[in-house]
Amino acid sequence: MENTKQQKSGRWKLFAVILICAAPMIASYLTYYVIKPQGRTNYGTLIDPRAHPMPPLNTTGLDGKPLELNAYNGKWIMLQVADAECAPPCRERLHDMRQLRLAMGKDKDRIERVWLVTDGDPLDTMLMREYDGTHMLRAKPEALKNWLPTDGGTTISDHLYMIDPLGNLMMRFPKDADPNKVKKDLSKLLKASRIG
Repeated sequence: MENTKQQKSGRWKLFAVILICAAPMIASYLTYYVIKPQGRTNYGTLIDPRAHPMPPLNTTGLDGKPLELNAYNGKWIMLQVADAECAPPCRERLHDMRQLRLAMGKDKDRIERVWLVTDGDPLDTMLMREYDGTHMLRAKPEALKNWLPTDGGTTISDHLYMIDPLGNLMMRFPKDADPNKVKKDLSKLLKASRIG
């Protein structure tokens, strides 16, 4: 009789040990297939930086003197591309870039704002004053088309791009990007990055 009690007790102990060992696997299975947690996603499209290093663009300053975009390596670069006319969407992106940089608080000095101007027309003086602090360089559109990817049905002028401190293109934001969502991506990026 006592032998039977010991056998039952031993079985329960064995069952408890098996249950304890299997619990993490069961919990992960339930979490993945039943609860289905939402994965963390970026608003912007991540781009493989190894596939998009910054090519020589032969950019110049507004004064016509050579000034390469890689002069800002070591910092994160928020980049927009547009012609000198800078239609309303262009002006909106310039405004968003300024506000997004300011929203990064103590990390704002880790970010540079660059507007690549794709033609030789003069820029509006008031616009230049309003967005003082944005680096304005002239670039040939042909060189940019081979480097900057776009979404279907858009042009490079529709997007805001991020370049890492090593000079690699690494993120593209959608056309008419929501600044609040861009801000979340930038915050995550700067928090996770040890460079720049």
